[in-house]
Amino acid sequence: MSSGSRSGNPAREATDDGADYVEFCGERYRLPADRPFHIGREGDLAVDDNPYLHRRFLVAYNDSGTWWLTNEGRHVSVSVSAPDAGFRATLAPGATMPLAFGTNTVVFSAGSTTYELEIHTAAAPPSHRDEQAVLDGEVTLGVPALTESQKVLIVALAEPVLRREGTDATAIPSSSQAAARLGWSLTKFNRKLDNVCDKFDQIGVSGLRAGGGRLATNRRARLVEYAVTSRLVNRDDLAMIDIEAQRNTP
Repeated sequence: MSSGSRSGNPAREATDDGADYVEFCGERYRLPADRPFHIGREGDLAVDDNPYLHRRFLVAYNDSGTWWLTNEGRHVSVSVSAPDAGFRATLAPGATMPLAFGTNTVVFSAGSTTYELEIHTAAAPPSHRDEQAVLDGEVTLGVPALTESQKVLIVALAEPVLRREGTDATAIPSSSQAAARLGWSLTKFNRKLDNVCDKFDQIGVSGLRAGGGRLATNRRARLVEYAVTSRLVNRDDLAMIDIEAQRNTP
């Protein structure tokens, strides 16, 4: 994993431990709260002169106390993870996500070179606001109201991630496994999953439907990614699973 060239970074500033900053190659770059911070071949943090790297690639910005990260590139996806929280997501070109955890590890490749940096924020994680929030490059009109059974379905799918037993899509249980965990029939689980995906699709969450309006095959992973990133579910909700399972035990 290469660090790349760090020359020509006029925005580099010394920063104390309590500040919001980007750390790259052992150096810290303060994140200004009053303007966007650009990362790429050029910008506030000039990572490298690699021709495969976009001039303006990533931008971090603060909106009402919440830090967000946007992938302004056209071809390169970014891995964003918070190991201490058991979270990992992929930020596709054109997508935006909240930096919901204090330390966020950002990894991306340009050509044959892979880069890693950390974004440290002390700002509070995003709340479930009713006002518009940007996620995945689309306008999301807020978090929909969920029934108890709809939320426990999401918690069951996100259980391995919330318990830190896994950090990516391979850790997400199948529909049959999650149904068994809740004491539901597979038919009941799939029907409720359809309803949940429809509800989130209607507010602009991408990746839940394939072409022609069909439900996407990887919708469970996308649903978990969105729910964990937006803090719709957290570790405190895990107790809901056992309560629901006991309710359905003969």
